[in-house]
Amino acid sequence: MKGKKGQRGFTLVEIAIVLVIIGLLLGAILKGQGMIKNAKIKNIIRSADELRAAVYTYQDRYKALPGDDDAATTHTGNSGLNPGNGDGMIQSWVDQESLHLFNHLAAAGIISGETNRTAYPSHAFGDNYYINWVTPPGGKTAHWIVYENIPGDVARAIDYSIDDGAYNTGSVRGSMDYANNNTVTLYIEF
Repeated sequence: MKGKKGQRGFTLVEIAIVLVIIGLLLGAILKGQGMIKNAKIKNIIRSADELRAAVYTYQDRYKALPGDDDAATTHTGNSGLNPGNGDGMIQSWVDQESLHLFNHLAAAGIISGETNRTAYPSHAFGDNYYINWVTPPGGKTAHWIVYENIPGDVARAIDYSIDDGAYNTGSVRGSMDYANNNTVTLYIEF
């Protein structure tokens, strides 16, 4: 059949080329999203290591845990700090020691930031993280680095990269099973 003179449609080759280009773009976008997610996972693991190192540095320097340090103002020279109770446990329910931990570390010059924080720092997935004396699922009361509201698949990936992948055993634990639709509180042993 002949069309009107001057009208021309796309050939099958042109349509195939456009579809290939669209497929490549979609593949690149999906791959990029996966890379971003993996970078966030590595960021959480790195932040746990950095926080652990900062607390050990403070403890080595002042023979007390930041946040729990009852002589923090003397140790750091900052009179605006809230001292802890010096019982050897960083607790969120006792004078907000988990929050003051970051203020003590900043006042000592170990981390950057303000020395009068009123909120916990945020992790890569947008919610809070801190150290707390707590008993996560599976027992073992100790200091744990706590990451709130982590997607289940992310928590599982972090657990596998550090530990055994089971939500209730080992040095990484979750508040519940890591099913993909669960949002969990993740505990990394201090």
